[in-house]
Amino acid sequence: MNLKIYISADMEGVCGVVDVEHTRREGKEHDRARKWMVQEVNAAVEGALRGGAEKVVVNDSHGTMRNLLPEELHPEAELIIGSPKPMSMLEGLSEDFDGTFFIGYHARSGSFGVLSHTYAGRIVADLKLNGRPVGEPGLNGLVSNFLGVPVALISGDQFAVEEAKELFPGVIGVITKEAIGRYVAKCPSPEKARRMIEEGAFRAVNLLKKGEIKAVSVPSPVEIQLKFLNPGMADLAQILPGSERLDPLTLKYVAKDMLEAYKAVRAMIYLGYATIK
Repeated sequence: MNLKIYISADMEGVCGVVDVEHTRREGKEHDRARKWMVQEVNAAVEGALRGGAEKVVVNDSHGTMRNLLPEELHPEAELIIGSPKPMSMLEGLSEDFDGTFFIGYHARSGSFGVLSHTYAGRIVADLKLNGRPVGEPGLNGLVSNFLGVPVALISGDQFAVEEAKELFPGVIGVITKEAIGRYVAKCPSPEKARRMIEEGAFRAVNLLKKGEIKAVSVPSPVEIQLKFLNPGMADLAQILPGSERLDPLTLKYVAKDMLEAYKAVRAMIYLGYATIK
């Protein structure tokens, strides 16, 4: 069985990352954090290959999407790097893959969790799909499942893992740190976190081979409610055809399916960014 694994790699959920000095390109500790990030990705790649995966594609999904160091990436992995990408954190994902891994993921906007946000911390106050609050694990995971690719592994703090487990039965969750506050976490050693990720990836691939992790059904249409941080953002984002203003901060959009919903969310966020002075 020639399994293909897709990895979307973020940074806020990486062991040891707790501050914007880690996550922003100009941050004083960014270079250290990007090394921790590539090491966790490599652990996931190694576990997947050890479990029997034939191909692993990694998408750098954080910020500038130029964080992973190609020369330090596992030699058997393929890397999608750079921005902007048509499908952003899911660039390169297709029906051809057998499972998706979310490495270094974080909790949603407005929830507990280290550096919690949803795609754009300066834009999004809340995002709901069919009435349910979701963050990046939920939004990205539902797109993956819509394509028929189950989410098999997620690593990050306990709140990111919890969101994925609530939505995707059977997903393997690796808690790489325990969030105490927005900028505080209790972390194992990075080496131990990597061992846990590798073992989680190995288990996830074996469960995929046995058919014990399957894609969930994603309903269509999909109603989006995106709440912005200020009304000016909604003022501009409402030019998106088909959007409806619910209140000063919130736009509603009904998408025909999950792919359209994903693109609509991203379009509204980009329009919101245009108002930042």
